[in-house]
Amino acid sequence: MRLVTASYALSAVARLIPVRSKQVPGYRPRVPAVVWYGTTTLAALAVVACTFVLSGASGPARQPGAAPSPTAALPHVRAGFHLGVFEPEETVSYSSVTDFATAVGREPDLVLLYSGWGEPFLTQFAKTAYAHGAEPVVQIYPPVNGNLAEIAMGRRDGYLRSYAAQVRAFGHPVVLSFAPEPNGPWYWWGWTRTPAPTWVAAWRHVVTIFRASGATNVTWLLTLNVSFRGSGPVADYWPGTAYVDWIGIDGYYQRPRQTFRNHFLPTVQAVRKLTRKPLLISEVAVGPIAGQLRGITDLFAATRRYGMTGLIWFDKRQNRGIYHQDWRLEDNPAAVALFRREARDFGRPVAPARPGE
Repeated sequence: MRLVTASYALSAVARLIPVRSKQVPGYRPRVPAVVWYGTTTLAALAVVACTFVLSGASGPARQPGAAPSPTAALPHVRAGFHLGVFEPEETVSYSSVTDFATAVGREPDLVLLYSGWGEPFLTQFAKTAYAHGAEPVVQIYPPVNGNLAEIAMGRRDGYLRSYAAQVRAFGHPVVLSFAPEPNGPWYWWGWTRTPAPTWVAAWRHVVTIFRASGATNVTWLLTLNVSFRGSGPVADYWPGTAYVDWIGIDGYYQRPRQTFRNHFLPTVQAVRKLTRKPLLISEVAVGPIAGQLRGITDLFAATRRYGMTGLIWFDKRQNRGIYHQDWRLEDNPAAVALFRREARDFGRPVAPARPGE
C-alpha cells in the first residue's frame, strides 16, 4: 500500500469539487467552490471560429486545426467487466481504495475522481492507481459560473492544453469525462440552463484539443444521468460517434421500488438508439432505504443481462435523507459478502485496451 507524496496530498485536500450525493429530481445542490491553481491563460491568439454540425451520430466534418481523422485516434476498448470505486479520501491516501479491494475481494480497475476547472491532472494519484492495476476516471467540471460557448470557441484552451500535456506525459491510459450529467438541470451547463448544442460544441472542442495535443491515451466517457420526468433528451447530448469511446450512466437505488429495469433501462435504451459503444454504470450505489441486498443482486444481474462494461461504486457515507443515504458498502457486512460473491463471479476484468489495440 503506497501513500501519495505530501505535495500531492495538499493538492487533494484543496480539491473540494463535488462529492455529490446523487443529482435526482427535486435535488438542487449548491455549485461547489472550485480551487484555482492560478489564473488560466486566455488563448486569445488561438481563438478559432468554430462551426459545429450538430445533426447525426457521425460527428462534424474535420475543422482546421483539429486532430486528423478523429475516429482513427480513438482507443478500442476490449470486452470485459470493469469494477470501479470512488472513495472520499482516495487522493490523500490510496489506502481507502485498497481497503475496499480487500473487502470485495478484488482490486478495482477504475478509480473515480472529480476535478475542478483550473486544477492540474493528479499525476501522482494516477501513478499510484496504475501501480495497483487501475485507471483514473476523471470527471472534469467546467468553470463555476462559466460559459461553455467560450470553451467551444477556444477561449479556455490554455488550461485544456496544459491538462492534456500532463495526461500525455503520464503515458498510461486515462478515462476522461467533461461537464457530466448534462441531461439534468442541477448544473449550470445542464438541461434548461445551457443550450444542448452549446454543450455538444464544447465537448467536441475539448476532445479535439486533447487529440491535437497528443493526449491519445484518453478514453472519452460521456457521462449521463438516469433519465427521469423533466430530464433532457439523451439524444440532445450526443456529440457523435467520433467523439465518444464509452457512455456512462449515473444513478442510485434510493427507494425499494427501484430496479435496474425501471430506473436505468430507459436510459440504456435511449443510448442504444445512438450507439453500440460500451456502456458503463459510471456512478452507482444502493442505499439502506432501497434494500442493499436486493439492490446489489439486481444491479449485478442487470450488468450481465444488458451487456454493461462495468460499474463504479460510490463508496461514501452521507446519512442525510433519501438522496443522501449511507452508500458505503463496508457499513453492511451482509452487503459486503454479497458484493464480494457477485464481483468474483465476473472473474478478473480485462483491462481497457491501450490506444491502437
